[in-house]
Amino acid sequence: MAAEDVKTKALLGEARKAADAILEYSEKGKNILAVSHLDADGLSAAGIMGASLARVGAAFRLRILRWFDEDAAKAVASEKDCLPILTDMGSGYLDLLDEKMKGKPLVILDHHQPTGKADEAFIHVNPHLHSIDGAKNLSGAGAAYLVAKAISERNVDLACIGVVGALGDLQDRSHDRSLEGVNSIIVEDAVGAGYLQVETDLLFFGRETRPIHKALAYTTSPFIPGISGEEDKSLAFLMGLGVKPKAGDKWRALRDLSKEEKQAIFSSLSDYLVSKGFRSDVAMRLLGTVYVLKREEPWTPLRDAREFALLLNATGRTGKPGLGVAICMGDRGRCLEEANGALEEYRGTIARYLRWLDENPDRIEEKESIYILHGGQTIDEKMTSTISTILSTNMPNMEKPIIAYSYIPEQNLIKVSARTVETLTSKGFNIGEILRVAAEKHSGNGGGHDIAAGAQVPSGEREQFLEDVNELVNDGLRRLKEAGN
Repeated sequence: MAAEDVKTKALLGEARKAADAILEYSEKGKNILAVSHLDADGLSAAGIMGASLARVGAAFRLRILRWFDEDAAKAVASEKDCLPILTDMGSGYLDLLDEKMKGKPLVILDHHQPTGKADEAFIHVNPHLHSIDGAKNLSGAGAAYLVAKAISERNVDLACIGVVGALGDLQDRSHDRSLEGVNSIIVEDAVGAGYLQVETDLLFFGRETRPIHKALAYTTSPFIPGISGEEDKSLAFLMGLGVKPKAGDKWRALRDLSKEEKQAIFSSLSDYLVSKGFRSDVAMRLLGTVYVLKREEPWTPLRDAREFALLLNATGRTGKPGLGVAICMGDRGRCLEEANGALEEYRGTIARYLRWLDENPDRIEEKESIYILHGGQTIDEKMTSTISTILSTNMPNMEKPIIAYSYIPEQNLIKVSARTVETLTSKGFNIGEILRVAAEKHSGNGGGHDIAAGAQVPSGEREQFLEDVNELVNDGLRRLKEAGN
């Protein structure tokens, strides 16, 4: 058996243990509490777990958190005669969980880098424990799906939500923007069951739902200066190429365009980005693998898996995560209508913050080894990860990580979001470990993945924390250079 197959088999074995524990509690009528994160991956994981628990008639509750910390651990530990399930969180806080819940049952379904050692009573499903990269080969939703499938083969219809979660976590990091590793097994399940179609196309936001000029204007990965966020200029750009925005009285979507029209758009955008000073390979982010949910209605944001993920992010980042979970569990009525409103609010907020940064370039500070986005109280802390992700592919020196932060005055904290690029992580650079070390040094906590991470640090420690991150990044980059990477 190939080494990768052995690793996957061991991971599936842990998923089976988690499923057995869940079924045991369900059959005995005992309570189950599922706790998850508010981003697209976390909401997908919560939806998968909620649907699976509902199908076996379990007595359960779902709870969505901004992040996991000591207060969250205390709340989970205070539950009586209950099986807590942490999805898309928990692995970075094993020592804390061990302190609060030692000897108590706990299921962790996560993909972040584990920190500490889990108590023997815990069931811990995490790809990193089996030498599988949780930053690109399996998401939190993917871990939840593996357990759901072990609970019942009927849950194969939830594989699509696992795909949505992985895309929301930006795990489409291969050259053709496809999912790989254990994620590819989940894709195969969804395709094999007739729920998913995989093809190659332009990766504009709203390829299924938006008129082509709006889809282009709403595209922010990469951010296209003068086009992203500018519908009028996007329309003029397309008209200049001879691409007709309408067929009769009906607006055309990306899916309505010919192969030749798409090629003309891609070539022109490539030239345009180069003229704006971007590297020639940045435009390749506009082209890649598309995941179409075949059972969803055309012209809805649930038809394209990336757009589905963005919708979930919107519900979480605008304070309405319950809508996202309900949609993942199958609601296609009022919740979807309200979520569409949240999506418009989310897109408007992103555009407003990007305009603010364009008008206030001094809010992005370049240090020796990092960029710092001083979000202050202007950028809502729930949006720091979104903005840092957009900026990470649009900085002059992409090999300098970007560290974004916003204040949370009521808690006297700063919320930090860090992003780096694949060219560094492929050499062994790990921004998640850097944030963990720096945050713990300043009475905070942090961690995540090699390519994306977060932290919470007391406001009074902000300046020294950022200096330490800069030094740690500098040390890491120097070691890579000395090693010839």
